[in-house]
Amino acid sequence: MTRRLTQGLAAAAIAGACAVSLAMPATASGHGPDSSGKGHGFDPTIPIQLLSYNDFHGNLEAPSGSGGRVVVDHKLDPTTGLPVDVTVDAGGAEYMSTHLKQLRKNKWSSFTVTAGDLIGASPLLSAAFHDEKTIDALSMMGTDASAVGNHEFDEGSTELLRMQKGGCLNDGDGANNQNSCPDGAGTYKGAKFAYLDANVIREDTGKTLLPSYTVKWKGGIPVAFVGLTLKETPDIVTASGIKGLKFEDEVKSANALVPVLKRRGINAMVILIHQGGNLPKEDWKGPDGKTYQVNPSYNYVCGKGGALAPDSPIIPIAKGLDPAYDAIVTGHTHQSYSCNIPDPKGQPRTVTSASSFGRQITETTLPFSLRTLDIVRSKVTTRDVIVTRDVAKDPKMTSLIASSQEKVAPIANKVLGTITTDVTKTQNAAGESPLGDLIADAQLADPSTVTGGKTPQIAFMNPGGIRADLPFAPDNGSVTFGDAFTVQPFNNYLVSLDLTGADIYALLNQQWNGTNAASPKVLQISKGFTYSWSAATKQVVPGSVKLNGAAIDQATSYRVVTNNFLQGGGDGFAAFTKGTGVYYGGLDIDGFAAYLQKVSPYTPAALDRITVQ
Repeated sequence: MTRRLTQGLAAAAIAGACAVSLAMPATASGHGPDSSGKGHGFDPTIPIQLLSYNDFHGNLEAPSGSGGRVVVDHKLDPTTGLPVDVTVDAGGAEYMSTHLKQLRKNKWSSFTVTAGDLIGASPLLSAAFHDEKTIDALSMMGTDASAVGNHEFDEGSTELLRMQKGGCLNDGDGANNQNSCPDGAGTYKGAKFAYLDANVIREDTGKTLLPSYTVKWKGGIPVAFVGLTLKETPDIVTASGIKGLKFEDEVKSANALVPVLKRRGINAMVILIHQGGNLPKEDWKGPDGKTYQVNPSYNYVCGKGGALAPDSPIIPIAKGLDPAYDAIVTGHTHQSYSCNIPDPKGQPRTVTSASSFGRQITETTLPFSLRTLDIVRSKVTTRDVIVTRDVAKDPKMTSLIASSQEKVAPIANKVLGTITTDVTKTQNAAGESPLGDLIADAQLADPSTVTGGKTPQIAFMNPGGIRADLPFAPDNGSVTFGDAFTVQPFNNYLVSLDLTGADIYALLNQQWNGTNAASPKVLQISKGFTYSWSAATKQVVPGSVKLNGAAIDQATSYRVVTNNFLQGGGDGFAAFTKGTGVYYGGLDIDGFAAYLQKVSPYTPAALDRITVQ
């Protein structure tokens, strides 16, 4: 049975290659059949094109600020003599769609895949419609398959299933600034691509929430795509969103599928995983002959003067995945890289990531052997393509965006207040940021969390929940609701609770320890709360934790406010779950918007709440 199937695949591939060779000349780059080959008059390996992206996060419009730029080179600043990044503007669905079409042109076997977080933490234009418009756009772009990312669970597993299958929500026609199916009942049809999660298991059935894999055929060649969600998802999403689900080991889940796929006669296999690597600073030799440490550029290549940071979570996963997998498409860390990480047999294997927000596409060429009906790993090549904005806009994307802009305009364009300068999420050496201060102060001031006469005294905000800067508008520094939503797009609820002083010490120490040891997460704190921490011990300095100048008493209870994500122990902050007297208030974005109106015009204060020794 398997022999007949593989013989059929070979015949289909040969027929497809011969058909294409009539319309497509041989090329030196290897993107077409080579008429100088032997046997059937073509090269025995046929190039499969794999186009991949990740972490789109609903960025239908071209992202602005640092989120819309890609580092392409470096130069020396003539004033300071120090290196600065050379960047280009990138991203936007209108341009991304055109780039994908151009890349696929004359490619007879092309697949478009992604490593997850297509939705969630999205700008208002997408989030206002429950990200339905993003799924529509990415379907229209020809996406074939995607891993499920942690942000796909932002509105819960039931909502994720709706994203795949379609249907409308009865959400009150705009309640909480959201509106499902704005074009009419039944207009959201679901994703035309396959969401995959081989390691997300329903506790009630023991089966995966969504399919583990999909087999796609293009040009007569079948390729299997296996999707994986990072197993740490329970630590970084709201607990209620994943209730009843287990997140199992990525390597074990993927390797168990290899014999299943081989029994189907499938040899070409690709992993799509929402987990990734981190990049260290890159060596750059300036025109003055000196070597500097600079931010990595978009075409960062491991093995050519660079390498992933040794604590990158994707490294042990890549080293453990079965050698049958031919390539690994990654995401989650929003980095740009193309690397080779050895498989369990010591053979190099391509591992890629294409930045985030639709700013980049990775093109991987997988030579498919007509003799072995498998990928020739030694001949796999990759290249990075920036989604530049110098190409024609796809009119279908333009129409989709314009329609959404019209519907969301009354909400998005409401001016909340003004700022006198950029308010950024960039953290100083101690971990404090101007925007973090502003958001924490807004949480503390929100009256919706006051209950039983208890008013919060301290606010905590997770840095990962601050998604963008507040840039100074060229006209008068105005800040709109759309601007504010881009900063805080999760629609989390503010929650007040009682923590003891001992709990607060434990909470602060969890910023650099436990699950945060490899990637510290310094919480942003409200005005009047201060402390110092030791860079040597990664611990809070005893006695330094103070509220309005008075030392925190570890035996005393304090009323704090945070968001429901942290209150549930998210981001590794288990100390929050020790809280008592839990009370849910309003949405975080509403509190932020109200505070901006109250403090306008706003000027950031000195960063003096957190100090490091």
